[in-house]
Amino acid sequence: MHFKITVLPGDGIGPEITTEAVKVLKAVGSRFNHDFSLEYGLLGGVAIDKTGAALPEDTLKLCRASDAVLLGAVGDPKWDNDPQARVRPEDGLLGLRKGLGLFANLRPIKVFPVLINGANLKPEVLKGVDFIFVRELTGGIYFGRPRKRWQTARGWRAIDTMSYSEPEIERIVRVGCELARGRGKKLVSVDKANVLESSRLWRQIAVEVAKSYPDVALEHMFVDACAMRLIQNPAYFDVVVTTNMFGDILTDEASMLAGSLGMLPSASLAGVPQEKAGTFGLYEPSHGSAPRRAGQNVANPLATILSIPMMLRYSFGLGEEAQAVEDAVSEVLSEGYRTYDIMSEGNEKVGTREMGDLVVGKVRS
Repeated sequence: MHFKITVLPGDGIGPEITTEAVKVLKAVGSRFNHDFSLEYGLLGGVAIDKTGAALPEDTLKLCRASDAVLLGAVGDPKWDNDPQARVRPEDGLLGLRKGLGLFANLRPIKVFPVLINGANLKPEVLKGVDFIFVRELTGGIYFGRPRKRWQTARGWRAIDTMSYSEPEIERIVRVGCELARGRGKKLVSVDKANVLESSRLWRQIAVEVAKSYPDVALEHMFVDACAMRLIQNPAYFDVVVTTNMFGDILTDEASMLAGSLGMLPSASLAGVPQEKAGTFGLYEPSHGSAPRRAGQNVANPLATILSIPMMLRYSFGLGEEAQAVEDAVSEVLSEGYRTYDIMSEGNEKVGTREMGDLVVGKVRS
């Protein structure tokens, strides 16, 4: 089978980790007789340097002509430390999500048994943790208007607007319900309905959508209570659906359950995932560009590598191939190989390239 993929390495460690993911993808193609055609584009800080835009029009066109997109990371202190910067690398990522209609961000939180003892929480708390976040990605406070800052006689002021419509809420809750139906049939909808009007609408629409899924148990949870439950009893969750900002914060918190952000893949989809493949998506690690680690061959590529099975499942319908990659990562970790961020006593430390090579070797065998 033939698939066309756009690769956007981005900034910082992005080029290094995408290189390893591409190696794994090619190993899958070789083993299972698939042709993955790759084209590269600019996004983020590197795009600003070369074109003046964080998301060049050529990049957007390239992505729209592809079956899926593989992204590294964007961001750099060059722009982050300048509050007056008119264009930022993150503008490219937000623009890409909007331009491709990527409204559903999926972030699986799975604790590999061999990493439990190296995490910050007690092993008994982490045992059996395997759930998935569904984050609304193209609405909410990151895109709401008005959004501005201005100077008054009493000093500067700023405003951001958290806005949601019924269709935006309906489609993301439906994604959560579909995923829950194929898992443990339990959906937790996270909001702040006790104080936010947008959350009250969110809860109302969630209840209406859930009526179409009588086999799925819907529970509502305030975002602060969810933050506490993630630490107290993370195995409680199966599928969690929430807003853009709440999902952004909670998934970073949840990454520590898996030992590191370097273990957390993600998929951003343009449709509701179904049993049949064909859902267009962008696949990337959940972490940032980590510019201080760039070029040192130390970054953990596993989050990016683990985004490949998500691509294979959701966009290409290749379940066996996806499982082969996941099994390969599990085997490498079981043999004691670790990058710096997940190191424990008795493990063997390896670099970015070496970790990629180890996974490739398992996929090929």
